[in-house]
Order: sequence, then C-alpha cells, then structure tokens
Amino acid sequence: MSDIIFSRTSVREYLDKPVEQEKIDKLMRAAMAAPSATNQQPWEFVVVTDTAVIRALGETTPYTKPALGAPLVIVPLSRVGGLRAPDYWQQDLAAATENLLLEAVELGLGAVWMGIAPIDERMAKVSEIIGAPDGLRPFCLISVGYPKGTVTPKDKYDPARVHYNKY
Repeated sequence: MSDIIFSRTSVREYLDKPVEQEKIDKLMRAAMAAPSATNQQPWEFVVVTDTAVIRALGETTPYTKPALGAPLVIVPLSRVGGLRAPDYWQQDLAAATENLLLEAVELGLGAVWMGIAPIDERMAKVSEIIGAPDGLRPFCLISVGYPKGTVTPKDKYDPARVHYNKY
C-alpha cells in the first residue's frame, strides 16, 4: 500500500508560488481516473488561477477561507442531464475529488476539500462566481498550492470502528 494515502492531510495555508501547468494537468488526469456509477463520468472542472475569482470563492461560506491564500482553486462540477445513474453524482464527484487530493500529495502539493453541495444556496453562489452554465452543479472547492510550513497527517485509524460480518 502506498504511503501517499497516509501522507494526505488538509493543507489550508500556501506559499505564494503558482502551481505549474504540468502539475495541474496531472491533477485533472487523476481526478478523471476515478470510478463512477455506470461509468457515467459526470464531471467537469473549472480551474481557477485568477486572484479575483479565488477571492470571491473564498468568501462563499465561512468554511471556504483556505481558498483566499491559495494560488489555485479547482471546482468539480457535475452535469445534470443525460446521467444513467443521476442519484450517484455526489459519490462520483467525491471519488474524483479524493483522487485529486492524493495526486496533490504525490506532486508535493497541499490541498483541502471544502464542501459546497448539497446546499442549494452555496451551489448557486459558486455557479454564479465561476459562470457555470445551466445544467452543471458545483460539488466542492479544492484549494491547492505548495504548503506553507510542515503539516503532519493524523493517524485516524480506530479499530473499535471496524466490525466483521455484523455490527
């Protein structure tokens, strides 16, 4: 098992250094390598490097402040129409988001997942900020950058929460 999964942690502060296009491409490839219900791949992504747009996204909720200091924010969105398994879009986007977070660690970057869906007001605000057309709904914000300082992952394993065969 790769140590990357155990090295991932939420990074909320970043150096004032842009993320290279090559690394952005790798993040996007990792996100789109995720599994999805019936292989519907409902995702679209908005890659935000414009500081004014990042600032607006960082003000979306009390919990999106880490975006304010990030050189890069990625907004995963789901298509609304034409999905074979429309009830599973959030699971699909969650898998894509986790893949992206793990690839960020592999690339020496830090990132944090900030929830937007399923709260309609937040989804509408993010859609407005990024100019998302009708038929797309934002899932979350992911701020990405080079970590400022050292962030140590927590060991979250709790064997008391593992049950075999029945609870």
